[in-house]
Amino acid sequence: MKLVSAVIKPFKLDDIREALSEIGIAGITVSEVKGFGRQKGHTELYRGAEYVVDFLPKVRVDAAVADDLVDQVVEAISKAAQTGKIGDGKIFVLPLEQAIRIRTGETGNEAL
Repeated sequence: MKLVSAVIKPFKLDDIREALSEIGIAGITVSEVKGFGRQKGHTELYRGAEYVVDFLPKVRVDAAVADDLVDQVVEAISKAAQTGKIGDGKIFVLPLEQAIRIRTGETGNEAL
């Protein structure tokens, strides 16, 4: 099993959810996060005063998937999240040792 974690632009969340549903991913976890990479921050004007926004709003999507679905999930997220502009995000794939469904006690792939 793997944990696929993607940090994306917030307006791309619905596209990613639909793309993952199409390939059979039953559930995801979504978190609102802030950060910066190469995109850095930017300056904004508020009531005539200029201020720097260092951390940009992003969305983190986590999906626990079976090993045989990892490539499909990464491809689906990549296609759905891509705008071609800086700040599209990143995808991380991490090993997942154990998954347990609390309600039934199922473990491993059955818990996904």
